[in-house]
Formats: sequence, C-alpha cells, structure tokens
Amino acid sequence: MSLWQFVSSIFTREPEPEHLRRGRLGERAARRHLRRLGMKFLTANFRSPRGEIDLIFRDGEGLVFVEVKTRSSEDWTRPAAAVDARKRRLLSQTALDYLKLLHHPQVKVRFDIVEVLLANGLVREVRHLPNAFPLTTPYRYV
Repeated sequence: MSLWQFVSSIFTREPEPEHLRRGRLGERAARRHLRRLGMKFLTANFRSPRGEIDLIFRDGEGLVFVEVKTRSSEDWTRPAAAVDARKRRLLSQTALDYLKLLHHPQVKVRFDIVEVLLANGLVREVRHLPNAFPLTTPYRYV
C-alpha cells in the first residue's frame, strides 16, 4: 500500500458497525469497573485458534478470564444468558491456550462475566458476576 493510499484510507473509513462500537464501550466500562475492585489488568481480546477472551485480569494469586456482554436492553433475557455451554467450552479452551503460553503456571483460574447495560449509547449499569462458571470438563485441573 502506498503512502497516499494509507493516508486516504484514514479519511475515507466507513463508520464502525454499531455492535462493535457497543462492544468496545462495554469492554472499557468492564475494565474500569474491575480495576476499581482491585484487580490488575493483564490483556484484552486475547485470541487463539479456538476463540477469544475479552479481558484477562490478575486477582491476588489467580487469573480471571472475563467475558463481557453488552446490551442496550434486557427485554428478552439477561446478557449473561448468552454465555451458553458452547461458549463456556470455547472460553475454557482459549484460557488453556493462554496458560500454555505462560508454561502452565500453578495458579487458580476463574471465569467471570460482566454485564454492561447501555441507555442512549451510554453506560447505565455494570454487573460483575464472579466465578460465573468453572473450567469445563474434561479440561478441569485436578
């Protein structure tokens, strides 16, 4: 890509899709909320071939893998309900990929869900659901 193409692409970008904008807003709100609770932020949007983890924190001696669910309405169901068995399995596998990169440290792990509710494009409420689910079998540590 030439310099001119790069510069013109900056000014001609299409607007970001609404669901991506909401997701970024929710992740920022969740990150701020968890930092206020005393957790240490490690990384965001960790990807492996098996999936993605929105946020990873250290809480004391353990690692916390966080799934953020942002919604503008709870009319049908709570945001956390979207973390079904398939999603929990993928999060578990991705967490194991992250631990593999760290050479399998002997640490406690937990999976939290943070629900972020929006109103008129602004954060209305943040709900933290700690230890929302265990590492799925057959991946549990003994």
